[in-house]
Amino acid sequence: MKDRISKLNIAGIIYLIVRRAINSLKRRVSRTMGFHKRYVLLAVIFSFVRYTSASATHYSIPEELKEGSVVANLATDLSLDVKTLNQRKMRLDIIANKKYLDVNKETGELYVVEKIDREHICTTKSSTSCYLRLEVILENPVRIFNMEVEILDMNDNAPQFRRETIHLDISESTPTGERFSLSNAVDPDVGSNSVKTYHLSESEQFTIEVQTGRDGSKFADLILKQTLDREQQAVHNLILTAVDGGTPARSGTASVIVRVLDTNDNAPAFEKDNLSVKILENSPTGSLVVDLNATDLDEGSNSDISYSYSLYTSEKTQETFNLNPATGEITVKGMLNYEDLRIYDMEVIAADKGATSLTGQCTIKILVEDMNDNHPEISIKSFQSPVTENIELDRVIAVVSIGDKDSGDNGIVDLHIPDNMPFKLRESSDNYYELVVSEPLDREKVPEYDITFTVTDRGSPPLSDNETMTLELLDVNDNVPQFPQSFYTIRVMENNAPGALLSSLTAFDPDLHENQYLVYFIIEKEIANTSMSMLFSINPENGNLYALKTFDYEIEKEFLFHIEARDSGSPPLSSNVTVHIIIVDQNDNAPVIVSPWRAHGSVVEEKIPRSTDKGSLVAKVIALDTDSVHNSRITYQFLQVTDATLFSLDQYNGEIRTMRMFSYRDPRHQRLVVVAKDNGEPALSATVTIKLTTMETAVKAYSDMTEEPLEYDIFSDINLYLVIGLGSVSFLLLITILVTIVIKCQKPKPSKAAPPSRNSVISERNSTIADSTLVSNDAYWYSLFLAETRKGKLVVRQPLPKGSRYIVSSIPRGTGLTDTSDSAASTLQASTTSSSSST
Repeated sequence: MKDRISKLNIAGIIYLIVRRAINSLKRRVSRTMGFHKRYVLLAVIFSFVRYTSASATHYSIPEELKEGSVVANLATDLSLDVKTLNQRKMRLDIIANKKYLDVNKETGELYVVEKIDREHICTTKSSTSCYLRLEVILENPVRIFNMEVEILDMNDNAPQFRRETIHLDISESTPTGERFSLSNAVDPDVGSNSVKTYHLSESEQFTIEVQTGRDGSKFADLILKQTLDREQQAVHNLILTAVDGGTPARSGTASVIVRVLDTNDNAPAFEKDNLSVKILENSPTGSLVVDLNATDLDEGSNSDISYSYSLYTSEKTQETFNLNPATGEITVKGMLNYEDLRIYDMEVIAADKGATSLTGQCTIKILVEDMNDNHPEISIKSFQSPVTENIELDRVIAVVSIGDKDSGDNGIVDLHIPDNMPFKLRESSDNYYELVVSEPLDREKVPEYDITFTVTDRGSPPLSDNETMTLELLDVNDNVPQFPQSFYTIRVMENNAPGALLSSLTAFDPDLHENQYLVYFIIEKEIANTSMSMLFSINPENGNLYALKTFDYEIEKEFLFHIEARDSGSPPLSSNVTVHIIIVDQNDNAPVIVSPWRAHGSVVEEKIPRSTDKGSLVAKVIALDTDSVHNSRITYQFLQVTDATLFSLDQYNGEIRTMRMFSYRDPRHQRLVVVAKDNGEPALSATVTIKLTTMETAVKAYSDMTEEPLEYDIFSDINLYLVIGLGSVSFLLLITILVTIVIKCQKPKPSKAAPPSRNSVISERNSTIADSTLVSNDAYWYSLFLAETRKGKLVVRQPLPKGSRYIVSSIPRGTGLTDTSDSAASTLQASTTSSSSST
């Protein structure tokens, strides 16, 4: 440790010796050489020393460098081996400051550890240079390098004033050219970055002059360049700006508020120098005559004003009127009489309270006016009330007289009544007026009138008086009864209870008493030899309409008649209204099945060939409902069915069709129960049971229909079943197939034309029921289609229209059929195929 300290001392001593030698050399050269030679030699020496110091011991860096910025490579500048820096424990000491810099032992670079603020390190602004003193210390062997890092100033601070607001008080009497010192701005930066100049905001009264102090600081003086007038502008707001010399330049501002002090340079002034005022006689004491409002543009005591009479104002005037010295109000002090004195003259002086008082004058003329102190009078001479509402026009109702004791305009009187009344005033003689009817009267609109007679004189201000009379109107039967509606539509549900209230048909009559008492009647009208009074009744007092019987929609659907309302006036007046009674249908009728035709009970027996194709019409159920359209809409559905996969039922037209062909597994007898249900609430229904028996039959077609017995070729399927059972015998199977094909292809022999039969003929028009209005006709034709045959004969019950073409293919009865009324199934063919069938 002692060796290290001794080595450090030796190095320091060597450094001091070298510095002293250089300084001694400088002094010797300056003594022995001339001025120019000495200057050149000193320049060379200084250059050599500076170069040696800059390259080895002196560095210059700007402030505010970012952390990590590299300043220099010490290893290179000090001729040190980078690889040995760690072994030699290289370290950096900063003398009398924080450690803003450090050295990287791996690279030998000197870098910034913490941002450097020059103004914080060097607080003394008198010095333009700012240094950080460094020592670089190495061991093994010990070496110490003294270094200087110069911190160069950056323009990072704007000028600032010590006070943001500078207040100055300047009298308006101050002469131009007067100077006023302003607070200077301070900039922590140095050199060209410090305050350079000042600027003042635009002003007509002020300017500035920039001065330089002994230490080089800049400050500004405010100079008055134009006389101030407080009455024009009492306060001047200026902005003083300090600008430094940096690049870019920075600036700071301060507000300069100049308050102008007042001097008494304005005399009090009245709004008008001459005034003329009018006042009524008999004005009470204390009444305001005029308020003299003098103004002084000065302020403070220079603007305080006092009022007084001048010597030119008479004693009589001063006794009659009072002048308030503080406010300038002139009020009535004595009694004013127009007949005694009509004009008063006075002069008032206004003086301020400045050091040198200034005054103003005003001349006032007061005119006393005559007072309208008598009210006009009104007198009702006659008034007729009540009167009938049909009183004739121009009829006199009242006579009125008016008057006023005043003279001139104060004695001229006008009479009037309210506007928008059916009356007018008519002057009959001097100050006499008649009230007459000008428009027709209507008691129903206005039953009475409050007529106010108002009389007014023409004085100033005018005086008036009024009197109100009430005129009542008597009623006349001049209004007919009125129904709220001209036509009534009343809906009545059928099956109603007799005596039920249907509606209240109340009329209104705006007349009074017996003229508004109404009586109601049904105007007689017969429908199917039945009087309306037998079906309906009306209460003659209140117009309540009642039903006298129970209505049936299926019999009676509507009624149309008139009701009259008549008042009890003389003569009576009346009006009538039309009443439309609509009977609303109830679902009180169940559907009635009209097809298929049932001979015995509700069970229908039908026969159908087993060879019927898929989609063939088996039967059609048709039901009728006598209710209205809504309640008579009928839908069909199966209630019971032997095999649900075999038959389908159309829910709208009731057609029962096969969904597939019959098979040998299907039972011979099929039972179908169909229910027909209407659309009412609650719904009503009817059922029909259809028993279908399948038969093994063959059909022969005939082109014409006759009354002769139809011949049939019958083919039995027993052989077919036997052939199928003996499938191994192909020969028999082939013969059976051929025979079956031949029989199927045969047609029935033509027969003589027979008259059309009601039970066997179908209209070739579409049989699908789509509208309830076609139900009855289609039911008839389907009844014909499903009509039974007896012993193979077609029974004709009613001729068909001429020109109609119908085809019926009758299926012959099977073996073993008895001579009964059982129905044989029939197939309806379209008319488009009738011609081909007949051929």
